[in-house]
Amino acid sequence: MKISFLGAAQEVTGSCFLVEAGGARFLVDCGMHQGGREQAARNHQPWPFDPASIDFVLLTHAHIDHSGLLPRLVAMGFKGPILCTRATADLLGVMLLDSAHIQESSWARMQRRRQRGRPVQETRLLYTVRQAEESLKQLQGVGYGDALQAHPAVRMRFQDAGHILGSAILEIWLSEGARTRKLVVSGDLGQPGRPIVRDPAAIHEADVLLIESTYGNRLHRPMTDTVEELVQVVDETLTRGKGNLIVPAFALGRTQELLLLLTQLVREGRLPRLRVFVDSPMADRVTQLTWKHFDYLDDETRALLAAREVNANWLDLRFTQSVEESMALNRIHSGAIILAASGMCDAGRIQHHLRHHLGHAGSAVAIVGYQAEGTLGRRLVDGAKQVRVLGDDVRVRARIHTIGGLSAHADQAALLAWCGHFKKPPAQTFVVHGEAQTAQGFAALLHQKLGWTAKAPLAGSVFSL
Repeated sequence: MKISFLGAAQEVTGSCFLVEAGGARFLVDCGMHQGGREQAARNHQPWPFDPASIDFVLLTHAHIDHSGLLPRLVAMGFKGPILCTRATADLLGVMLLDSAHIQESSWARMQRRRQRGRPVQETRLLYTVRQAEESLKQLQGVGYGDALQAHPAVRMRFQDAGHILGSAILEIWLSEGARTRKLVVSGDLGQPGRPIVRDPAAIHEADVLLIESTYGNRLHRPMTDTVEELVQVVDETLTRGKGNLIVPAFALGRTQELLLLLTQLVREGRLPRLRVFVDSPMADRVTQLTWKHFDYLDDETRALLAAREVNANWLDLRFTQSVEESMALNRIHSGAIILAASGMCDAGRIQHHLRHHLGHAGSAVAIVGYQAEGTLGRRLVDGAKQVRVLGDDVRVRARIHTIGGLSAHADQAALLAWCGHFKKPPAQTFVVHGEAQTAQGFAALLHQKLGWTAKAPLAGSVFSL
């Protein structure tokens, strides 16, 4: 067995691992690198393999940092199946087309700037909407727990990772001659006890484990404290303040979780009826898909959705579609919560709202998800007094709140607890999907606490096992 770590190795984006065993050659994830120009440039680099030589792709979930280069892979010759859960397949029909639209729009904007004689950085079109549509034809949706055989030497099973709708842990059995070894890829693991999705499934054995470490160096705030902070931020900004609350939120996962949480707080009387705008056509479609996959949701979410059917007035909730509707939100000077993507503030409609509100002391920005190095969201979290948004320098006068307890990623304690389900240590554990210091530290912690053999590979490293 040989594993090549092509992304999400001592970094949190660009998840992509090449596995070769028993004559099979396949990818686990094919994600986009995110976080500024340097990361974006990596998306154009050639892969260290011929895409046509890949037999199949296994996809842990639909977030773009795990799926966003699939259209490019297909355009460059990959013709095999892309295996994922049925919910992930549905979500990719939204996510990849939206990503492709962003690629085309950004490229066209650069061309217009060049034609006007304005300085622009050399850009190439990563992929088109048509290419994204073609890649969707290769999706094959499967159920949790289904026994699958994608190659004579490869059997697999998808288990619930509890991260977002449809997210999966991969159990993969690789046969080489008379020997079969089990590879487990955690994907992105969710924090137990969170709304919408169920808790991550327990896995009991593996010969080789790839485990994420996004928050492997810290503990999340307790959910009760997080909810209190959210109530305080909403109250200060909308009830007693004179501004709006701007929330950069991933269209997939975080937006739906926030809507349920706000609904619950209004239901309990802890917040008044709220005026909420979700400024993201993609989030609208993802929300509809989330409620469609009712069987994937946890019991509490199903109960709240049932109650909401007869109490639709808990939230004054509106999803904006057109650019004109989005721009009209700028005429609302106070009393509104505006959720928009992207979650790291580096693209999409959120940038327009930040440019409009960051300079207003009465408004506030609530950061509710992970912000990768190099992103605008990370600069705001780090306390920047001035940021560049859509070509303009904007002074930061709005209050910036980091509400960390809402993360969809397991924290250090939850990661260790998940590892505790293994009956014996994997022969080799690779710690991935974490910034360098975090991944290295969590690998050391696994050795210290559990006695495991663990290492944090660098991007581009190859291990023969």
